Parts: sequence; C-alpha cells; structure tokens
Amino acid sequence: MKILVCISHVPDTTSKINFTENDTKFDSNGVQFVINPYDEFALTRAMWFKEKQGASVTVITVGDATTEPTLRKALAIGADNAIRVNAAATDGFAVAKELAAVVKNDTYDLILAGKESIDYNGGMVPGMLAGLLDYNFVNACIGLEIEGEKITVSREIDGGKEVLLCNLPLIIAGQKGLVEEKDLRIPNMRGIMMARKKPLTIVEPTANEAATKSTSFEKPAAKSACKLVDADNVDELINLLHNEAKVI
Repeated sequence: MKILVCISHVPDTTSKINFTENDTKFDSNGVQFVINPYDEFALTRAMWFKEKQGASVTVITVGDATTEPTLRKALAIGADNAIRVNAAATDGFAVAKELAAVVKNDTYDLILAGKESIDYNGGMVPGMLAGLLDYNFVNACIGLEIEGEKITVSREIDGGKEVLLCNLPLIIAGQKGLVEEKDLRIPNMRGIMMARKKPLTIVEPTANEAATKSTSFEKPAAKSACKLVDADNVDELINLLHNEAKVI
C-alpha cells in the first residue's frame, strides 16, 4: 500500500505573529515553524501502517525552500521520501490543484492529511483534492483501520461519531483521535541522521493561479484592563455588567 501524507508548514503557536507591508503579508522573521499539528496525527497513523503492514509513506508539501526542514522532520519521524512542490501556498484551491497534479503522475492508495492547518484554518484542501481526483473522502476522521480490502473509518459528527466502510483510493482528513497525542512521534538521533540521506524531490508547479487572495490581516483587539469591584458593591458590579460588558 502506498500512502501520501500532506504536510503543512505552520508557525509554532508560541511564536509572536506580526505583519508587514501595511498588514498585507505575514512576517516570518523570528518565527519558528513546525509540522501542522493535525497533519502530525495523520503522519503518525501512516507510520503505524508502515510498521504493521509494510506500507510505503511519502510526505508532500507546497512551499518554497524554507519548508524543507519541516519535511526533513517528517522524514526523521519515519517517512520514506518527500516531495516539495516549489510554489508559495497562498490559496487552498491552488494547493489542492498542485497536489492533484503530483498524485496523477503516480498512484497512491491512501492520502492522509489534517482536517485543517492552524495558520489559516481553511479546512478546504483535503475535500478539494478528493474532488479533483474523484477519490473517496472522509472528513473529521478520528479512527482508521485497514484489514485487507476492509477499511473502517470513524468520524466525528454532532452528538457522537459515525462509522463508515470505505474503498480505496481514499482521502482522510484527520484530527485528534486518529491517534492519541501520547502516541505522536518525536524524531530520535538515528531518525534525524537517516533523514539526511532520504530522497527529497522538488517538483515545479503547474502555474495554476490562486482563486482567492488575502488583502489584509488584522490582529485581535488588545484585552482591556481588568476592573476590580469590591465584594460588597453589588450595584457597581451590575452596572458594569449591564452598561460596559453588556452581558446582562
């Protein structure tokens, strides 16, 4: 079984976020980038299929050369090879089309991805990719088992979960539950050394234009100062909640 895992190169949640050029571009200076956490669940599940069922695992991302350390980390975790599409990931549809072009040049039984990236939270790429390739697709996946031709998938729905039987080829958009957080892999020294020798292929883009464009970014408003009210002054508390906080 051949598995393709889609990886997003995203800022660490502890990084301070700034914008440049009149808030039209993200400022990457001083920002630490990591594998998108949702994609880590997918990658770890792929490693399970590699170890238990002998699957081959390829990781792929759309981005410039700055994304290669993130791909190398995925290789250190255990992926067999990596592909980088040499294009800026500016739009979900453009990313999906670039990924689809790569898949059409090869054959993958299973494509795993996170349900969304934590930078833009679009949640579009896996579904668009399935539409472009005419693959089966399950979103918000929290469980995946493959036994021969039998594929059982569970996904989160309002009020519970749904269990589905699927056929390959299949695209899964995963999240926490696909594996548990305690099972996520941390590269060891041996894996890091081996990753240096694993193939990382650079593919030129198909020159697809983005369907959307971000015109500006805005930071959340600064938190207002905290007002302390004396425990015996109930009238002032009610006044503040009614006239300032407007919650009653």
